Amino acid sequence: MEEISGGTIPVDKSSDFSGNYIDNFKGKDAEEFYSGKYASWEKKNDAFIIHGTGASLEVTVVHQDIIKFRHGNDGYFEDDFSYAIDPAFEPSSTEYKFEELKASFLIKTATLRCYINKENLSVKITNLVGTVVFQDEKGYHWQDHKYHGGTINICTKVLHKGEKFYGLGDKTGKLNLIGTKRELWGTDCYGYGNDTDPVYKNIPFYMGQHSQIGYGIFMDNTFRSFFDFGKERDNACSFWAQGGEMRYYFIYGPKLIDVAQKYTLLTGTAALPPKWALGYHQSKWSYYPESVVRKLGEEFRSRKIPCDVIHLDIDYMDGFRCFTWDKQKFPKPTKMIADLKKDGFKTVVIIDPGIKIDKKYKVYQQGRKGNHFCKRMDGALLKASVWPGPCHFPDFTRKLTRKWWGTLYEGLIHDGVDGVWNDMNEPATFEDGTFPNDVRFDFDGHPCSHRKAHNVYGSLMAQATCEGQQRYLDNKRAFTITRSAYAGVQRYASVWTGDNSASWEQLKLANIQCQRLSSSGISFAGSDVGGFIGSPNGELFTRWIQMAVFHPFFRTHSSGDHGDKEPWKFDAQYVDIVRQFIEMRYRILPYIYTTFWQYSTSGIPMLRSLHMEAHIDPETFYREEEFMLGDHLLICPISEEKAVSRLMYLPKSHWYNYWTDAIEEGQREIKVSAPLNQIPLFVRAGAMIPEQPTMQYVGEIIVEELTLNFYKPFVETISKLYEDKGDGYEYKDGQCSVKTFVSTPSDMSKWKIKQSCEGQFDTEYHQYIGRFHGLDDKPNSIMVDGKECLADSEMVNGVLELKLSINFNEILIN
Repeated sequence: MEEISGGTIPVDKSSDFSGNYIDNFKGKDAEEFYSGKYASWEKKNDAFIIHGTGASLEVTVVHQDIIKFRHGNDGYFEDDFSYAIDPAFEPSSTEYKFEELKASFLIKTATLRCYINKENLSVKITNLVGTVVFQDEKGYHWQDHKYHGGTINICTKVLHKGEKFYGLGDKTGKLNLIGTKRELWGTDCYGYGNDTDPVYKNIPFYMGQHSQIGYGIFMDNTFRSFFDFGKERDNACSFWAQGGEMRYYFIYGPKLIDVAQKYTLLTGTAALPPKWALGYHQSKWSYYPESVVRKLGEEFRSRKIPCDVIHLDIDYMDGFRCFTWDKQKFPKPTKMIADLKKDGFKTVVIIDPGIKIDKKYKVYQQGRKGNHFCKRMDGALLKASVWPGPCHFPDFTRKLTRKWWGTLYEGLIHDGVDGVWNDMNEPATFEDGTFPNDVRFDFDGHPCSHRKAHNVYGSLMAQATCEGQQRYLDNKRAFTITRSAYAGVQRYASVWTGDNSASWEQLKLANIQCQRLSSSGISFAGSDVGGFIGSPNGELFTRWIQMAVFHPFFRTHSSGDHGDKEPWKFDAQYVDIVRQFIEMRYRILPYIYTTFWQYSTSGIPMLRSLHMEAHIDPETFYREEEFMLGDHLLICPISEEKAVSRLMYLPKSHWYNYWTDAIEEGQREIKVSAPLNQIPLFVRAGAMIPEQPTMQYVGEIIVEELTLNFYKPFVETISKLYEDKGDGYEYKDGQCSVKTFVSTPSDMSKWKIKQSCEGQFDTEYHQYIGRFHGLDDKPNSIMVDGKECLADSEMVNGVLELKLSINFNEILIN
């Protein structure tokens, strides 16, 4: 590698640093401490530690595109412990070179140059052509925390001209975070709005982009945290935490989608869910008694509206005691669940963390005996109220407590419950909103207060819940939902966006939140369709359903005191359209399942904002509503009342209108017709979109033929189809298949499609129905593996159809 000279990185000593960067306890006159000049350096294992006169900097090359930074005040580092980093993460072997230059240290990887200035230990990272990607402004510094002790640790970076920012999980507001300040402190924010902050989840990861280069920053710190994207000063981006150690990862793209993918691999990919969990879910606070639940199932089946899952909220319990049944409302839960299964319904139940203080309650007895409940500073058990009244709360940061919590699911699994929904786990309480700061936690051997454990509490509850289900589900896959979360939660659970409201603004916000979660490692996300609070009219509910068909987690949920939101509660015209779109969800389930497999194996987001699809196209930087599902579907929801058309942007490519097969050239804005029975939906030219027959629930029928929709290409295009049993873990032993379809245009208007297959999974179907879109007329020839098949084909509504062997190798259309 070539030698690159070092250089000093100037720091503006005169720039104002407002108290807003710290917290409400500090003023701008509080003393700031800095790393100081370089004093010495050493190498420990894979890390380089550069000691300054005030603090030390540890730098680790995790991957050629990922560099980890830790700052140790007064030269001391904390134990390097993380709940977020996937224990299974194994970076590929990375070659790098460390050099000491006159004014700086230089670390070289195959893609990056990282300079550490000897004058002040500030950091600058460039790519190979010398473009500065990431650079300290004031750099790292800290202040003593006046009220809690410890320090408030801050990093201030240069905000480049035209820089955009994305990520941070389920944040409200604009998709592009520029000009805003955001807070991470998981909050039960009932009826939140577009300006509410903080909200439920705590994902301290953001992506920045400038100079056609994308990068990411993951600050792995569970304390209350803040991010300022040019709000205080338009030339500075800052992130800080009210305690702990400043530890962050720099992740290089150069594309934003690469950044999101690498972050997800670092914090862990999601396990494949049971396929039924990707079907339609129906929920309400609450369905009871048993007769109401049975009637709900009967209504779905008699009305032919597909549904896989019925959720039971807190009223199924005996006095809101977790892991119990109200025997008056549900006298025979095992039989009810078994009968629902016969009709194709899975049952998901809610579990909150609050355990009722009741000496006769077995779970309470076990919690006391096993020392599983959180304590106050002076040793008394934490007592706070939630739905059961006064409660104690498990310390999920304790390994033994997580294991105990997992054992509590044995009874529910034995009753036939198929999945668990964790709520109120920010953690939320009625008195003060959350636990007092003096509550103590084990933190897996790193004792701490609630200030450090709060933001990770929900994730660890979800981990305990997931692992508990896995223990008793035999060979079935666990399904967990969580409301609160920290980075890495995707390893254990799906999420939803919390207690939203029935409004057009909230429909748009749900779209943005799900995109943002997907870019933050959490693709298995959705919203309460129709709004949890309030009563949507038929049009709003229909438009929300249309959007949610393309969100990985697809659930209608409502607060019963605000009206019912079952699909048939609206006028007939809306019911028919809603039915058609839920049916569509089931038809394209092979595509969605394949997209989940891609996310599960490679970390690539399922939902992709346009700035991730076309990251150097300026038209995408502020686009919010258009999004991709997987590689080939482009969706733009209708978010205005009475709208029958809308403007949307097509990124560079060619796109087929799903409804008309009309071809549109990309890299331009178009006006799209969208009557009530349609959503703007486009398919990438060259794509293969698989469809299965309409069904009322996953596994209802044996699929004898799978439809493959081929769209004529303009450039070579690759599509995937992943298949396995849809539940269980046999796929880990090779009982799965990945089919690759390469669609290529060639001379003389020819169109070639090649199929290859890895794996030996034996599918139910033994024949394809090929549907070829984009042909003006019936072609002159269709050769399948060298055999002329034109006579066996027919044009149906402008689409050529032909039955195909599932083992075909090549199709040539002329």
